[in-house]
Amino acid sequence: MAVASRIKPQELFTPAEWAPLSARSRWKGVALVAHAWAVIVAAGAVFVLWPNPLTYILAVMLIGARQLGLAILMHEAAHGGLHPDLKVNDWVGQWLCAAPTGASLASYRPYHLTHHKFAQQAEDPDLILSAPFPTTRKSLRRKIVRDLTGQTFFKQRFGPLMAKLKGRADGQPAGSVFAGEAARQRPFLLWNLGLLVVLSAAGLWWAWLALWIVPMATWFPLVTRLRNIAEHALVAKDEPDPFRHARTTQASWIERALIAPYYVNFHAEHHLFMHMPCWNLPKAHRLLVAKGLTGNMLTAPGYLSVLKAASGKAPA
Repeated sequence: MAVASRIKPQELFTPAEWAPLSARSRWKGVALVAHAWAVIVAAGAVFVLWPNPLTYILAVMLIGARQLGLAILMHEAAHGGLHPDLKVNDWVGQWLCAAPTGASLASYRPYHLTHHKFAQQAEDPDLILSAPFPTTRKSLRRKIVRDLTGQTFFKQRFGPLMAKLKGRADGQPAGSVFAGEAARQRPFLLWNLGLLVVLSAAGLWWAWLALWIVPMATWFPLVTRLRNIAEHALVAKDEPDPFRHARTTQASWIERALIAPYYVNFHAEHHLFMHMPCWNLPKAHRLLVAKGLTGNMLTAPGYLSVLKAASGKAPA
């Protein structure tokens, strides 16, 4: 069982450089969570106040990207980076980040840390996400269409339930299967019920569907796919160089707003220093550049360039 090669931060940074880079904050992670929710509320409010096709499309894109932002901040909590108090870290990560998007911090953490331990090795549970690439442009277009039409969302949300109902190899009655799935999704269902109640009280019951579920069913799956492609597609399997276990993508402000929030584009640095708080990754990158240590790092000038490379396979 091959463990991914690693490098000690002390081999790259002086103690004076590493101390602030690795330090936890009692407010920065919580502020990022508050920012995600503020953007969601503001984007929805713009459409409510000025309803037209343009403001709706913008709202769907911004809200879907911040739903991804909540998932990214749950990922930060999985590394203990949201708050130095682990109880606060886990509560914020679960109830303000994971539950609203239908995820579970408790389930995600061991899975994700296994990904870090075996990054790009045969035992990496995320290897399946990068394995299909490079693919053809036609195949990538089909994936994007499935994302934007809600097919990916339906498969992810209801696929396990449908499979259990179809197979039911364990002999469970249908009612028991539904009850088990409802129990697993209880935090997500409670969050959505709460949103629906609050919006209904404000006379905006329709906003739950139009400004929460539609972004979650369309833009959120798409940008999640784009992020996954940028991070690990076309990265060599069994890569021995820790600077090349993941890709860092230079993101413009538009890409950060609509595709890659909260420093997720600095993924090579994240794999190098997986417990470094996400807001310090850009500074770590600049220091590595200044030290001349990024020559072998896997990087891309933007998300479009990664997509072109990932869809550059000739049709069969």
